[in-house]
Amino acid sequence: MAFYEVYSHPALIRYKTSVCTRATLFLVVVLCLTYIIPLLVAYRSQGFWIKRSTYEEQPVVRYQYQTLLVAVTSTQGDYVAWSTFPHLNNMLEGNLRIPVVSVREVDQNQDGKSDRLIFQLQLPLKPGEHVYSVQLLLTFSYQLFRMSTVAMQSLAYLQHSSSVPGAKLLVSGDLRLQQRTALPHRGLYDVYNVSVIDASSPFISSYDFDNIIRSYQERNLTTVLSCPTPVWTVGRAAGSPFELNADIRYPVEVISYRPGFWETIKFAWIQYISILLIFLWVFERIQRFVFQNQVLPTVPIPVGKTHLS
Repeated sequence: MAFYEVYSHPALIRYKTSVCTRATLFLVVVLCLTYIIPLLVAYRSQGFWIKRSTYEEQPVVRYQYQTLLVAVTSTQGDYVAWSTFPHLNNMLEGNLRIPVVSVREVDQNQDGKSDRLIFQLQLPLKPGEHVYSVQLLLTFSYQLFRMSTVAMQSLAYLQHSSSVPGAKLLVSGDLRLQQRTALPHRGLYDVYNVSVIDASSPFISSYDFDNIIRSYQERNLTTVLSCPTPVWTVGRAAGSPFELNADIRYPVEVISYRPGFWETIKFAWIQYISILLIFLWVFERIQRFVFQNQVLPTVPIPVGKTHLS
């Protein structure tokens, strides 16, 4: 007569022993190796604790309508200057030259955030004056909101010089964020929300480019105007002003920050579990071989028996 299988189920056998036996010691060693080694492997393979992470955000940037301009008009170092700071303009005396300025901030994608600044300046010149070098400083309000709330005052500085007098300078670049340290993952970060230039100061040193830039670069969070190819145009017609056109974009930035506790634990746990599963599989089979083959003496008890016979 032929037989066929009608039903099956696994048989569960419990292996018992007293506390002070080699089997107990073996179990303790296996448990330690199973759960501790994956932790050591994950930790020593680098990146177990996330100390820095990144995210993308487009900053909220607004031009502060603060400007400082210096133009060298001769090979002997003569210059003309202009600013939006009354104290500085009073100290410039004969070197003050009032330009015609046009400013426009553009929101191209209509998301409520400005995407670029179009700055146009026309500097009138006297007969015999020619522009050999230009320095321009613009200040901005810079804000981030996605993780920590960042509020700071920043600047864009551009400089160009040539041995040939120019008629026009065109600058097209990005206002990029520079970080020396990661930002916190939450809270208010406004340590640099102070004016880059002290407009109330009556001292000429407060408006010196060297002092401004040196003090600004000591900060851990700054902006810099990235402009790889300024265009210097020569051939200015007599009586025409020198033109400076700047197209400054506010791009999406990759922000570096320090993750919080739960984010750190989440990534550490994923790494630990992925290695732990392998060790659980390996040591479970080692234990099965040891106890089924009675390598270490134990008392096997099928499920259903409550005492030793």
